Amino acid sequence: MSEFAGAHPPYNETDVAGIPFICTTFDNAVNRVIELGRTHGAAGTPVRLSNAYCVALANQDPEYRAVLAGPGWNFPDGAPVAYFMRRQNRKSPSERVRGPSLFAAVLDRGRSAGLRHFMLGATQDTLDRLVESIGNRYPGAEVAGTYSPPFGPLDESFYTESIARIEESGADVVWVGLGTPKQDFAAAELARRVPLPFLGVGAAFDFVAGVVPEAPLWVQRSGFEWLYRLVSEPRRLWRRYLIGNTQFLWSVATAPRHTS
Repeated sequence: MSEFAGAHPPYNETDVAGIPFICTTFDNAVNRVIELGRTHGAAGTPVRLSNAYCVALANQDPEYRAVLAGPGWNFPDGAPVAYFMRRQNRKSPSERVRGPSLFAAVLDRGRSAGLRHFMLGATQDTLDRLVESIGNRYPGAEVAGTYSPPFGPLDESFYTESIARIEESGADVVWVGLGTPKQDFAAAELARRVPLPFLGVGAAFDFVAGVVPEAPLWVQRSGFEWLYRLVSEPRRLWRRYLIGNTQFLWSVATAPRHTS
């Protein structure tokens, strides 16, 4: 059994191929992130939007597996993950918590709570366009700061500079768009050092900024958004979806089942 910070009663977790996922609805996930941003808590909280590719990668990489099984929350950002959660635990809600949709909803609903957001990742041009788009879509949403780190490994200079900018900004929520799995490693370490929520949201910056076209709503709801993205960016994503999905199914089929 695992608790959201500051939430009662406890929420169930369901393992998918050995990775624990929070059983929740999308709206509950949005509300809990907003609550976490308002209260912060005594310690930082990494929030991972994990899909089938993440699960498959974790079962290939012990270090990444330790991150997903470590402190923080895992939301099922992927229809296949949510499907297997529902199959294993029919008593608890297990809706897909799509990263870009969570990002947009927290920006929207967080306005009434006065949340201050920090954006970490992407290029400076994308961040500039993202801030402009947020201002147009969600008037009153406050972007406390942005940082486009130099391309490279997650070394101490990255953490030192990121933390300095985040703390100076007075942000309540930090969104991390560095790609998978890099953003999850970064969020875990940053949350260890700073008492804020750090959410890895993948391509959300590109979508909201208008840099990359987002799938239509009906495609998002169909469970085949991965196919839309594969067709849109085949060279970059073919390995993730074709090989990754096969590895995910194998991981689920061979993993012992556990539900708490």
